[in-house]
Amino acid sequence: MTVAHNLYIHVPFCASKCAYCAFYSVATSPDWDRYAAGIEGEVDHWARTLGRFSVPTIFFGGGTPSLMPTHILDRILTHIRAAFDVDADAEITLESNPGTLDAARLDDIMRLGINRLSVGVQSFHDDELKFLGRRHSAADAQRLMDAAHARGLRVSADFIYGLPGHTADHVIALCREINKTGLRHCSLYELTIEPNTPLGRMRPDMPDNDAMADMYLAISQNLTLPRYEVSNYAAPGDACRHNMNVWDGAPYIGLGRGAAGRVRMGDTWYDQMGHGARFEPITPRDRAVEKIITGLRTARGVALTPDVRDVLNGDRVATMSDYVYTTPDGRLVATEKGILLLDNLLLELGA
Repeated sequence: MTVAHNLYIHVPFCASKCAYCAFYSVATSPDWDRYAAGIEGEVDHWARTLGRFSVPTIFFGGGTPSLMPTHILDRILTHIRAAFDVDADAEITLESNPGTLDAARLDDIMRLGINRLSVGVQSFHDDELKFLGRRHSAADAQRLMDAAHARGLRVSADFIYGLPGHTADHVIALCREINKTGLRHCSLYELTIEPNTPLGRMRPDMPDNDAMADMYLAISQNLTLPRYEVSNYAAPGDACRHNMNVWDGAPYIGLGRGAAGRVRMGDTWYDQMGHGARFEPITPRDRAVEKIITGLRTARGVALTPDVRDVLNGDRVATMSDYVYTTPDGRLVATEKGILLLDNLLLELGA
């Protein structure tokens, strides 16, 4: 019997390209019927390949999925439900940008089964939003979050810190503003300057590594929501189930151009990309290394299953109690110090 697979659906369309964005996205007015037909074709392919499996989570990411007309979203979800057994309590997330959803559309998407909204807020300050190339205002973002909260949607918001001139004081102020919003989940990402983006060509004067570390530590010290992954914070019970499943090593399928997946067929794992771009077997060792890399980013850590133990340097683990520890239920967890040095830690552990 085919194991459950989570679904990630990439919607690569945006109203405009943000100054920092290096993801696959296109600022265009798409042919939505053609896009939906492509996703339906991929769903049909996986139904033929794997059979009728259960789906615990569905995540529409982008790009800006909230630009998708309601009838197209309905069409895709209807097709998925016809092909697979979507769990009755499935988490279905829609990423969104302020200005692309109003109260009426929130009501519409909830009727389709969307129960979690991820909002790209990025900053509560309009000058920073302009620097980042965002089209919305801070007031637009607050209106969307308020409307979603009023309707009982689970709401998450993304923020970016570490802009030129930022210090720990800026992050402390941001955390205090987040604490007042009623959010039960948020993601705080360090601004990364990627080549071949508008910000990359500007070459701004960025905070140094020590300043960035101070900002990162300031988040846990000032945000009321506890950290459950390197960049994600949530009240108990409000972690993103889709991401937690992926980070914990569960199978998932990427649908749409630019989507990535990890498909399990029997005892074999496959590196998969949407739109038929890639489908290649992964060695058991490489898959175990992936589980260690993603698992150690989380507060739960990585389960010490036999494949993971085979990869880890057990003798080295035993000498690194300042950086990792083992829980009674058999998981390896990074300490706060270990999280700050995670890339080096992974090398030390043999992963």
